[in-house]
Amino acid sequence: MAAALDVSMPSEWQRLGLTPAVSLRAFGMRRSGNHAILSWLQRNAPVSRSVFLNNCKPGTDPLQNSRGIEVNGAHASQKQAKRDLPSVTRDAGDGALFLVSYEDTSPAEFNLSRQPSGAFNEALFSHNVLIYRSFLNWTASLLKKIQGNPGYTLVRRNGIVLRTMDSYIRLLGLVRQAQELGLVAICYDRWTGSADYRAQLLQQLGLGQHDNSLGEVQSYGGGSSFQKQASSAAELETDKRWQQMRGDAEYQALLHLAARDQDLLTELEAVFPEDAAYLKTIAQQQPLPQGESL
Repeated sequence: MAAALDVSMPSEWQRLGLTPAVSLRAFGMRRSGNHAILSWLQRNAPVSRSVFLNNCKPGTDPLQNSRGIEVNGAHASQKQAKRDLPSVTRDAGDGALFLVSYEDTSPAEFNLSRQPSGAFNEALFSHNVLIYRSFLNWTASLLKKIQGNPGYTLVRRNGIVLRTMDSYIRLLGLVRQAQELGLVAICYDRWTGSADYRAQLLQQLGLGQHDNSLGEVQSYGGGSSFQKQASSAAELETDKRWQQMRGDAEYQALLHLAARDQDLLTELEAVFPEDAAYLKTIAQQQPLPQGESL
């Protein structure tokens, strides 16, 4: 005989197949340390159990439009999850962490008529998390990653970076207002450098501290674009990416464009003032020689 349906349970949790203790929705630009941070959240999940829906399609129900699923930190069958999600999530069970991620977007991209998670009830999320990274290191890592794709032309590579940069500007606008908007902002640069910062964030998110290390290098997105052989995240020199790309002509051209974007400079002055100051020095330089004719 089938068990009676618990009508008091939100329909979202019925479809998920469990009632989580903590539910988090995360936003961040790719190459901002998203998966390192998301892995850390899973390792510190209540009773070490979690369901993670990766890279969900913005503006739609995450239960129907994720691009990958992990249960208790292990990859699960996306095909089976599409057919019968509770059959996949049952190993996590009630009281687990429910984690949803969106890449290359932020709540600032949406409005009252179109929500980031579509028809999914936003009130069910315990916290909304914004993951962000210093501009110079982020753009260096993003361009380096895209340069590794032989099918992308220079125009396509730069188009991707510039479009994503536009979303990054709006994300930083939310970071500045995080406290008043009730958002939890996680700076990847600080996260990698301070165990105390990581511990404070876990407390803020209502999670215990089970594993506060940086963990292993994640395979999502091909891992590190700079240190392919690194296995431990502690080995990565993530704070030096822009110096490593400094001699790249394509990166230099992008910085010249960025240095002339006043909206970007305004946000960086508030969040990453050192990056803003560096871009201002670039803006004072002419990208092409002056006074020479063909």
